[in-house]
Amino acid sequence: MTTQETGVAFAFEDLLARSAELRERGGPVHHDEEAGSWRVLDHPAVSRVLSDPATFSSDFSGLTPVQEDFETFRKGNFVGMDPPDHRKLRTLVSQAFTPRVVAGLEPRIRAIAGELLDEVDGTSRVDIVDALAYPLPIIVIAELLGVPVADRPLFTRWAQVLFSGDQLGESADMEDIQRALDAIAPTIREMNAYILDHIRHHRAHPGPGLTSRLVEAEFNGERLEDQEIVGFVALLLIAGHITTTALLGNAVVTFDRNPGAAAALRSSPAGLPAALEEVLRMLPPFPELGRRTTKPVELGGHTIPENSIVMADLAAANRDPAFFDRPNEFHVARNPNPHLTFGHGIHFCFGAPLARLEGRIAFEVLFDRYRDIAVAGYDQVEFQNPQVIVSVRHLPLDVTPA
Repeated sequence: MTTQETGVAFAFEDLLARSAELRERGGPVHHDEEAGSWRVLDHPAVSRVLSDPATFSSDFSGLTPVQEDFETFRKGNFVGMDPPDHRKLRTLVSQAFTPRVVAGLEPRIRAIAGELLDEVDGTSRVDIVDALAYPLPIIVIAELLGVPVADRPLFTRWAQVLFSGDQLGESADMEDIQRALDAIAPTIREMNAYILDHIRHHRAHPGPGLTSRLVEAEFNGERLEDQEIVGFVALLLIAGHITTTALLGNAVVTFDRNPGAAAALRSSPAGLPAALEEVLRMLPPFPELGRRTTKPVELGGHTIPENSIVMADLAAANRDPAFFDRPNEFHVARNPNPHLTFGHGIHFCFGAPLARLEGRIAFEVLFDRYRDIAVAGYDQVEFQNPQVIVSVRHLPLDVTPA
């Protein structure tokens, strides 16, 4: 693939190449003096980092830049918490977001996908991000939370601000990150006010939605405070849909570049779950996760000091040649496929079952609707900043009705 053919996606290939070079030259753990952090590059070491919260904490208090508006979300954002607070919040949320609730969404997800594609019926050129990949998970999450679907453009704008990476420069050092946080702060403030009003409404007027169940959920006689619910609702509303958006777009690109695999999936859609897992392995929406060491630790032949920032490189771990056969090739039915895209351990992605369900249904509907789907031209594809998220921003397709 040429630079012109892949556009900004080439930057992700660059990131993969640099990680592979570091691993081959210096082993699974690399000290990045310029960034002041440690990069973990192979599957076993990344798994260890993610599965040991006592040593590798998700709480970065005191180590990273602080922005007042972001702090409002810390109470309920259990992604950035360690036990026992993490267990309390995740247990409470689990009461309202059960596997049965997720599985029961299938008919509605299928109906929404069909309705969205009805809106572009009769057109031969479709931007699949605008038509399906963005709105489908947003509508599903909004309905689940009892948030007005009519506010969908607002949620889309928030996600674009938070995940575009446009505020980050090339260095992504602490000063750069602080400037980015300051630039994003007004959006965070707007989100906080909106979601807080939403929670207060559901506390006063309980309904069937997930928000009302979060308001009523108890753990050892305790209920979540409004601000704790804000953090979780924001996490689900924004991060919860962006992963599915990325998965759908990345899968379209991957299938387009592997036409034999796409043809096999059309003839046997039962292979979609395994194919989507392989897309997730090769193109993880969030290519790395950060942790903080709580004490000195031996890892990969290095002693990492206490209070060091450790970056678990999911993208590199997913292509560890010692763990995956032909890791840089797309194998539509790869099995087993123990990728780390959704994390590992207590912080395994809470929304993974929903993302997987939405992905499968979306492609079942697409394959039923169109007998041919092809990327219109890679010079027209717009990619996100892969330092923040591996995803497409715009993806025009030429489609032929079934």
